[in-house]
Amino acid sequence: MVSSQSYLSTRGGSSGFSFEDTVLKGLASDGGLFIPESIPSLPADWQTAWSTASFEELAFNIFSLYISPSEIPPADLRSLISKSYSTFRAPDITPLVTLDGAQRLHLLELFHGPTFAFKDVALQFVGNLFEYFLQRRNAGKEDGEKESLTVVGATSGDTGSAAIYGLRGKENISVFILHPKGKISPIQEAQMTSVLDGNVHNLAVVGTFDNCQDIVKELFADADFNARHKLGAVNSINWARILAQIVYYFHSYFALAKRYPSEHTNPRFVVPTGNFGDVLAGYFAKRMGLPMEKLVVATNENDILNRFWNSGTYEIHAVSGKDAEGGIVADGVKAHEFGVKETLSPAMDILVSSNFERLLWYLAFEKETKGEGVEERQKEAGERVKAMMADLKGKRGFSVTKAMLNLARMDFDSERVSDEQTVETIKKIYTGSETKYVLDPHSSVGVTAALRNLDAEYSNHQICLSTAHPAKFSHAVDLALNGIEGYNFEDVLPDQFKGLAVAEKRVEYVEKAEKELVKEVIERLLEGEKSS
Repeated sequence: MVSSQSYLSTRGGSSGFSFEDTVLKGLASDGGLFIPESIPSLPADWQTAWSTASFEELAFNIFSLYISPSEIPPADLRSLISKSYSTFRAPDITPLVTLDGAQRLHLLELFHGPTFAFKDVALQFVGNLFEYFLQRRNAGKEDGEKESLTVVGATSGDTGSAAIYGLRGKENISVFILHPKGKISPIQEAQMTSVLDGNVHNLAVVGTFDNCQDIVKELFADADFNARHKLGAVNSINWARILAQIVYYFHSYFALAKRYPSEHTNPRFVVPTGNFGDVLAGYFAKRMGLPMEKLVVATNENDILNRFWNSGTYEIHAVSGKDAEGGIVADGVKAHEFGVKETLSPAMDILVSSNFERLLWYLAFEKETKGEGVEERQKEAGERVKAMMADLKGKRGFSVTKAMLNLARMDFDSERVSDEQTVETIKKIYTGSETKYVLDPHSSVGVTAALRNLDAEYSNHQICLSTAHPAKFSHAVDLALNGIEGYNFEDVLPDQFKGLAVAEKRVEYVEKAEKELVKEVIERLLEGEKSS
């Protein structure tokens, strides 16, 4: 176990941050994302010592490599982990299901938390971290002196509800979630807007998820606004989100090893990908020493990441007018020029994948730095990332060197999946499995990518990450399965979702995707909290 760990910005402007500051700040002041100054290696005996560990025990072992015991004492860390995962319905938190044993195809179910989405695995922990740090900072202070946190996040569906359920009712924390009006599933919208706790606020923004994400980043970069309201991040720009998601890669590895004890398992992980956070957690697991063949980045038709792995160019791609959304995408660019295509997997309808910046830093550090010392190379990598992000903003794209692309291809493959293929896979898995297994459309994107490897006679085990419960996406599921004998959507619907459509709801509407309008709404609602 390491005795200390500190964090730096991907853009080179700041370093030496504690885990606590990293979690509470969310985004570095230079606009970069926090990463650990070193990726810890696993203990020499981890494969035997951890082989029978529960999910909670694995979480403790992994978190302890990234969090100094002087920041969170071991007993407190165990308590935070226990509290975070006590809300899950599955005893082993993220169970591994075999879809086809003969073809070595498995599904890692990540949707057994309170909002039925993989985001719960991280955001239950993040919410408890926020509360823990604030309670410690406020101990012994009078009410008027206590620190508070204004959590601001953007969602394409699942992050919002998971953040809200992780933060609802928590003292000295206000949460504001921006979502693109009319562009998330009805169940997702109802989950968020039916939470009536006084510290929870939903903002429906006319625009796209990328608009919402851009506004959140702009708010964090607004020094005055950030200082006045002490902003906290719940999107996967927050390092604690990535850290929490590393755990289920290890958990599924051990589950597979127990199922196939006579084999040397070196699985391929297939990850439906939008903002790149989930698959990036797998990259950290691989860098730490977890055996895996590769990580597969599975995109829908918003395929900026797949195009990068094919070409080495990361470019905001123009789409046809019929596919583009209304409003502004970012920095004054009209959506009819650069837009997001609406698909059956809306949580992946993302134009720019925020967490990709973290991978770029490591690629640049390994291949494009020439400094003599580690600190000099770290700053040099940060400058290179900063330049790439400037080109993305100013020129709508950038290209990496051949050496960086080749390094990326050593750890990752990529696939692009269409809506038609998504529907076909939902149908194929349902009709081809004895259990009549129902995939949600995002999980179907991942399984579709894995099936292509089966077609190519791929012989190793593949673990597909299943990111959401199918009941959250009734339109896509019905499109695939309506009329098939034995299928009834009511059988898919959990009891927790019944009655959500008619539940009392609260939401604020923002008529344009503009930072100043959102600031006005946030400040008005914060004043309302104080007077209530």
